[in-house]
Order: sequence, then structure tokens, then C-alpha cells
Amino acid sequence: MQVVRRTPVVGDQNRIMAQRRVPFDLDAYEQRVRADADTGNCFICSIVTGERDDHLVVFRDERCVAFLDKFPTLLGYTLVAPLEHRTDVVAAFTADEYGELQRRVHRVGRAVSPAVPTERLYVMSLGSHQGNAHVHWHVAPLPPGVPYREQQFAALTREHGCLDIPRNELVAVAARIRDALDRGES
Repeated sequence: MQVVRRTPVVGDQNRIMAQRRVPFDLDAYEQRVRADADTGNCFICSIVTGERDDHLVVFRDERCVAFLDKFPTLLGYTLVAPLEHRTDVVAAFTADEYGELQRRVHRVGRAVSPAVPTERLYVMSLGSHQGNAHVHWHVAPLPPGVPYREQQFAALTREHGCLDIPRNELVAVAARIRDALDRGES
């Protein structure tokens, strides 16, 4: 089943385009994520070490990496994670380490917002010790004009599918986020 959602086109908030959603197989995803957890495979560590290159990295420094979500529900959806594998969002960090990471989450969020039309920026840490245990923060830009019932968790859930964004558009979004970071707009 294909769901069509109308979202603003980047660079022209008055013009609207249909953004196609594709079904997302939650059962297969859970099975893959839990199998990876059972075998000690971490997708974020694989990105950090360069073993995986299927995520568009928008930022990396000595503490963290930020990359576009591979299965986005919102255009510009970005994940921010520490380079070091840590599995508890608060207890695994000293207050100073946590503050340093949050400054980076803030910086990435400030860069995402001008890169895509954003009415509200959602920032949260999700994950589980049962799968995707590596601590990471979701930076998810809600576009203007989304009806209230389709905002918040409804905008983030994959039960209604993921956006089918052409690779060239993802590359362009990643470039705009990098440019905003480089210009210090963050």
C-alpha cells in the first residue's frame, strides 16, 4: 500500500509536492536489529569504522557522528551518536561528556532546520538494549502544514511507511545540512 503525503518542497514552502511513502516491514526490521544485537553487530559502530557506507554522514568530529536516517519518516531526519559505543543515554556519560554531546545535537538541529522546511524540530533519544543499543539522538524536522493528528509520534512512526526519497534529493539535503554546519548557522 502506498500512502501519499503532501510535504513542502525544499526551498519553496508555498509549493507542495506529493511525497510517496513506501511500506516498511517492521517485523523484518525487528528481526534484523535483534539478530545484530545477539551477534554484537552495531550499525552505528559500523558507520563509525567505515564498514558501512549506506548512510549519508553530515557531520563527524572527535566525539560524534551525525547521519541521515536510512528509513526516514520526515525529510532531513538525522541521527546523532557518540563515536564510542555506549548503551545508556545518561548513566554512560559524565555530566561534561553528556553536555558536549548535547551541544553537538543542538548544533546539528540548528543546521537541519534551515536545510529543510521546519515548523517544529523533534529531538529525542530512542533505542533499546534489545536492538540499536548504541546511544543516539533523533533530530527530526516536522515540515510546516502537517495536520495536528499527524504530528509528534504519528510523524515519527514507521507503521505508515517511510518516505521514498530519491538518492539525489537525500544527497542534496545532506549537503545543505553540511553547508549550514560549515557556515556556522548552527
